Amino acid sequence: MNALLLISLLFGVAYGSDVIDFTDDDFKDNIGDHSLILVEFFAPWCGHCKKLAPEFETAATTLQRESPPIALAKVDCTANTQTCGAYGVSGYPTLKVFRNGEPSDYQGPRESAGIISFMKKQAGPKSVVIATEAQFDDFTSGATAAIVGFFADETSAGLKEFKKLTDAFFEEFRFAYTLDSGLAEKHSGTDKVVLFRPPQLASKFEESQAVFDGAIKKKDVEKFIRENVHGLCGYMTADNQAQFTKKPLLTAYYNVDYKLDKKGTNYWRNRVMNVGREFIGSVYLSIASASDFQRKLDDYDTSFDAEGGSPVVAIEGAKGEKFVMPEKFTVKTLKAFIQAFVNGELEPFIKSEDIPASNDGPVKVVVGKTFDEIVNDETKDVLIEFYAPWCGHCKTLEPKYNELGEALSGDNNIVIAKMDATANDVPPAFEVRGFPTLYWAPKNNKSSPKKYEGGREVPDFIKFIKKEATSKPVNTGDKTEL
Repeated sequence: MNALLLISLLFGVAYGSDVIDFTDDDFKDNIGDHSLILVEFFAPWCGHCKKLAPEFETAATTLQRESPPIALAKVDCTANTQTCGAYGVSGYPTLKVFRNGEPSDYQGPRESAGIISFMKKQAGPKSVVIATEAQFDDFTSGATAAIVGFFADETSAGLKEFKKLTDAFFEEFRFAYTLDSGLAEKHSGTDKVVLFRPPQLASKFEESQAVFDGAIKKKDVEKFIRENVHGLCGYMTADNQAQFTKKPLLTAYYNVDYKLDKKGTNYWRNRVMNVGREFIGSVYLSIASASDFQRKLDDYDTSFDAEGGSPVVAIEGAKGEKFVMPEKFTVKTLKAFIQAFVNGELEPFIKSEDIPASNDGPVKVVVGKTFDEIVNDETKDVLIEFYAPWCGHCKTLEPKYNELGEALSGDNNIVIAKMDATANDVPPAFEVRGFPTLYWAPKNNKSSPKKYEGGREVPDFIKFIKKEATSKPVNTGDKTEL
């Protein structure tokens, strides 16, 4: 028995979590002890939380090995409502970065590599000081773009502006500066900012660096970086995907691996660039690892053949529309696909459940294919709930929401609706970060729906609708007075 107990204890140590568990009893007293810590506020039943959990654990273990270690923690909001309420947690998971007890919203990726990279940037210097050619070579040989400022001395007005830039954007980009006149003379000249693209992305289609040689102002240099950082065809990752804001954006998803297969990776990228350069200004280009964006490929209802398969290609339009190339990738099919997009000849792809055979209930069921027909109907005001089948809060809301639908079932001017946001495309105007999320889409302003922030009881909904409805609501139910 003692031997079994010892084994159990050893297993507990070996497989113990590196994520700190905070509760209402200890959060307030201990959070300020950490100069930097990432905290996840979660609910055990939340599907997104379950998906994040192993990524969070992996990141916590890796970041514990940093010098000094970077801590990750979690708070179960179903058992620690006081703490979660104090920080305004309304959806799960919510992540916040705390510096000496002061919180800020976490804006980084939600997979382990991205979390690790983001938190290491938070802990590290905002810009590196380069003094030698070897340091310069080391900094500019990284896997992401390097932005280097060349200045005469610490009193330079340009350097002061450069530091403002690094303070604001160190989480997104890698910055360094040098006061070495020899380095400045060799690479650009004094009072210049140079963007060096990663050596792995070097190609015959563009220069490996871009020089900003105007008066150095924070706003102007930021614009220069964003316009040039990814060049003709950027490498999109879970860590930097928020930088790919230019639309329409074409992405080729395949086995991108610059560590083990640089040649194979650039084989496909060069073909994307060769075709895409003919459409500069009409379509922006990127490549991405299919394995890192499997969820997005699932949203496109397509898959990638990992055994040496050719890329899956998709375009995201300026309004969030999605277009998937149905043909196998060749230079010819890619050119035809882009040309058809530019000509406006493609039908957007919409992820959607099947249209319900019957939709006569008090709460109308909306799917991707019927969103425009029901929610964007300009003859009706619509209150729509975006839910997830596994969401506990959604299940609690369901009978109350049905009661609301019954109360307004005879009003031809108002629709109470719901949509499974995990199985259908949600238009960009209806941002969903947690479940349930509700929006009011009035018939006279479908382009700017209003997020519902009120209570979740039927009288709360009624009060809101009476205030917002384009026409006075008509009550046909027996329980709720309008």
